Amino acid sequence: MQSSSHSSAAIFKTSILHLVLLSWIFPVLVFDAPNYCHAFSNTNNKNIPADTVPGAWKTRPLVPELAKTPASPQDNNQVTRKNTNTDTVGKSGPKREKWDFFRFLSQSSKFVTLPKPPLIPQKSVKVLPGDVLWQSATNAKEQATSPVVPRFTFAPLDDVVMGGVSSSSFSPIDGTWKGIVSDSNSGGFVGIRSTPFSNAIDMSKCKGVEMTLRGSKDKIFKAVVRDSTDFNGICWTTTFGRGDSNNKDWMAMIAKQTNFGQENVGKAEKGGIYKVKISFDDLIPTIFARTVPGQKLNPSTIQGFQIAYSKFLFDGEPNPKFELGDFQLDLLEIRAY
Repeated sequence: MQSSSHSSAAIFKTSILHLVLLSWIFPVLVFDAPNYCHAFSNTNNKNIPADTVPGAWKTRPLVPELAKTPASPQDNNQVTRKNTNTDTVGKSGPKREKWDFFRFLSQSSKFVTLPKPPLIPQKSVKVLPGDVLWQSATNAKEQATSPVVPRFTFAPLDDVVMGGVSSSSFSPIDGTWKGIVSDSNSGGFVGIRSTPFSNAIDMSKCKGVEMTLRGSKDKIFKAVVRDSTDFNGICWTTTFGRGDSNNKDWMAMIAKQTNFGQENVGKAEKGGIYKVKISFDDLIPTIFARTVPGQKLNPSTIQGFQIAYSKFLFDGEPNPKFELGDFQLDLLEIRAY
C-alpha cells in the first residue's frame, strides 16, 4: 500500500511537470522555434553596451519564450561536418528530421523547479574556497573526498528542447559526457545542466569555480552559472578551451577575426586531465545567446551549473572550433576557489 502511494505521488508530480513544460514550450515551437535553436548559446562581454553589439538584447525580455530574438549578423555559417565515413566542410543548409517529443519531455522535466512556500525561509548552503561541489563517483573514490553541498547530478539539455535532434548522454559514474551534434531543424548544440538544488549555494566568499576535465581540449565550450531557479533565466556565461576569449577585447576580436588563446585552461596532467577556472568576474549575463544589459550576478544564491557545446558563441558569432558529429568531454570534479 505504501509503495502504491509513493508511486501515485511520483506520477502526479511528473504529470504536473509535463503540464508546466507544455505551457512553456507550445508558444516557442509555434512562433519561434528556429530562432531559439539558433540562439540557445551564450555570449561573452558584459562591459560592452548592448546597443553596440549586433544581436544583443536592448533590455531584459520580460517573457523570453515569447520575445522576438534579436537579428543575428551571421545567419549562414560554414561548419565542419564529421561522420564515420568522410569529413567534409560546407555551408549548413536547412534540413528537417523527425523531432522526438518524448525525449524533449524527458530532458526538460529534469530541470523544472516547483515553487516553494513563500512564507518558509529557504536557507542557503555556505561554500568556502576549496570546497568540492560535485564529483564523479569514480573521482570521489580515488580522491577520498565528498561534496559539501546537497547531492545533485548533471543531465543532458540538448537542442531537442527547441526542436532539434542533437543528442547526448551523461554518466555520473565516470563523468563521461558524449553524443552527436546535428544542425537539422535549425539546431546545433548539446549541453549538460545540474539538476535542481534543494537549497541555493552561497558562494559569496569565493572567486569562482574550478572544473577538472578530460578530453576535447581543442574545442571551445561554454560554462554557465545560474543564480535563479528560472528555467530560462539569466545564464552567466564564459568560454573555455582552445579559442577561449576571456580577458580580451571582444569587439576587437570580432572585427579582426583574430586567433584565440587558452588563457583559462591549465596544463594537462596525467591521463590528459586538466583544470579550468571559471571566474565570477568573467561571467556575462545572457538569455538565449544574447547579451542582457544591466544585470548583476548574486553569488549568494547560486542555483545551478551548465556546460554547452554549440555552433554559436557570442550574439550569433560562429564557434570556430565547432564540428558536427561525435564529441566527448569528461567532467570529473567541480570545486570552489
